[in-house]
Order: sequence, then C-alpha cells, then structure tokens
Amino acid sequence: MFKLIAILPLLPLILCETPYITQSTIEPQEPPRPYAFGYAAGRYPGHIDRTHSEISNGDVVQGSYSYVDPKFQIRTVDYVADKNGFHPVLNFSPPPLPQDSLAVAAAKERHLAQYQAIANAHQSGQVIVPIQTPAFQKIATKHNDLYEEIAAEHARLAAEREAEKLHQDSSNLINHY
Repeated sequence: MFKLIAILPLLPLILCETPYITQSTIEPQEPPRPYAFGYAAGRYPGHIDRTHSEISNGDVVQGSYSYVDPKFQIRTVDYVADKNGFHPVLNFSPPPLPQDSLAVAAAKERHLAQYQAIANAHQSGQVIVPIQTPAFQKIATKHNDLYEEIAAEHARLAAEREAEKLHQDSSNLINHY
C-alpha cells in the first residue's frame, strides 16, 4: 500500500502517451525608443543646486547629474547604462574658472607691478608715500574731524560716568554710617 501511494501522483504522467510539453512565450521586441531630457532645480526660486540630463538612442543611455554637497562643492556624476550594466564616472573636480577679460588681465598686471614696487621699497627701507589727490585730502580731513568729535564725545561720557560713580560711592558711604 505504501508503494501505491507514492506512485499515485505520478500516474497521470505515466498514463499519458505524449510527454508533457510547455510552450515558451516569446515577447515581440519593440523598436528602440530614443529620448532626451534635462532639468535644473533648486530649493527656492532662482536658486539652482542640482541638474540632470540624459540622452538615449534606445539601446545605450548616457547622462550626467550634478548637485551641491554640504561643503558647497559641485559634485558631478557622468554615466553610461548599456546591456552590460550601469557605469558611473564620479567627477569631483570644481568647474573651470572663467578666463579674465583683457581689461581684468591688464589691471592685475598693474596691481602686481605696484605691489612688487612697494615690497621692494619696504625691503630696502625706502617707503613710497602715495600721491594724495584733492579728493583723498577731503576724505582724510573729514575722517580726522569725525575722529576728533567721537574722541571728545567718549571723553565726555567717561567723565560723566566717573562723576556718577564718585557720587554713588559717596552716597553709599553716607548711608553706611
């Protein structure tokens, strides 16, 4: 009886004249669908702190996304996704700085030349005093006048506080006895 119970589940396969055949369903392949998209977004209006762009020919996807990290550095990931997987390339280098215009480059040259002349003069003990224009003289005079006014006001306030302190100390001394 034990043997019969073990064979009963197999009985339909044994009695069947044709072997059990499964049909595999093959899904038709859709043609590749190329696409492209991109966006830039931020946490508040007028502020962009992340971007993403992607393009595909239907088989291979290429894209890039960037974000600003907590240290305010721009981080960029370029990637390719194909039949072999996802292949990111992390790019942590900062974007290139803009090139100086001709006017900025000339101003930098003049500044560096003046800086070097002052540094050389200080090294030799000879100090170069810049030419004081009438506009500079006017501003310097105004600054000195304001300085004198403020110094006089501070002296007056210090004298008043000292007088108040002496008065308070004398009042405390009288009330003490």
